[in-house]
Amino acid sequence: MTKMSPLLERALETLQIEIAGLEGLIKRLDSEFEEAVNLLFACGGKVILAGMGKSGLIAQKIAATLTSTGTPALFLHAGESTHGDLGIITKQDVVIAFSYSGETNEVLQMIGHIQAIGVPLIAMTGKPDSTLAQAATVHLSIAVEKEACPLGLTPTASSTATLALGDALAMCLLEQRQFSEDDFALFHPGGSLGRKLTIKI
Repeated sequence: MTKMSPLLERALETLQIEIAGLEGLIKRLDSEFEEAVNLLFACGGKVILAGMGKSGLIAQKIAATLTSTGTPALFLHAGESTHGDLGIITKQDVVIAFSYSGETNEVLQMIGHIQAIGVPLIAMTGKPDSTLAQAATVHLSIAVEKEACPLGLTPTASSTATLALGDALAMCLLEQRQFSEDDFALFHPGGSLGRKLTIKI
């Protein structure tokens, strides 16, 4: 058997670590996830997704997926939130806050305002005992055994786990709403997906 090059070995290890992170999510799926879906389905306003750094980037993607599949959602940059942007949150909304450590300062600074408005807070963290997790209405664990980064620093397995769990929320909501291909075409007229759904032969 041909020996793998160091590059392929690193790539393989990265993928194996990230797969292990996803397998961990599967084992932890429980009633908390169902409660999160129910809160989001019952939301009479919009879903606000907030985060910083890599968590913020993942939150942006999940917001886009929710919006395109029938759940109105917006990304709120946690760093900008306390400089006026918290005004986007209304009493009809649900907030999902992202922070692997659960201790990101900019995210924690939002908690008091969220509680004052009285909206549900769903926290996605890797630390169930963290400040953010403890303040949340519902906590969804995105904990991974380790990151794929050989330095153990760059969010890799944890960001993949976060994105996957966000996709799971979106797909559950899609089914709950009985969201159809016609609905998708209405929201997505551009690009190859839009053409595929709207061009009749």
